[in-house]
Amino acid sequence: MSAAKTFYKPLTIVSSVLGGMIAGKIFTEIWQRVNPDDEEPDPKDLSRSLQEVMIAAAIQGLIVGVVRAGLARGQAKGFAAITDEDLS
Repeated sequence: MSAAKTFYKPLTIVSSVLGGMIAGKIFTEIWQRVNPDDEEPDPKDLSRSLQEVMIAAAIQGLIVGVVRAGLARGQAKGFAAITDEDLS
């Protein structure tokens, strides 16, 4: 394993954390625009409907997946461009 690949792993961890934070902010912003009078539903809040909780979870999962995939793809392309090494 090269020194560049050793450096890549901590970079992906930091990027994952930042990606999660970005995705959370995007979800909150979308939820506030869809339902401005209410905050996103907590799955443990039994006063919220199951449908509302599941829709919110599906939207949040979609956003997290897209953000993480985009960041991972960008990192891999950037790493390959800088180091001329393939990650596979």
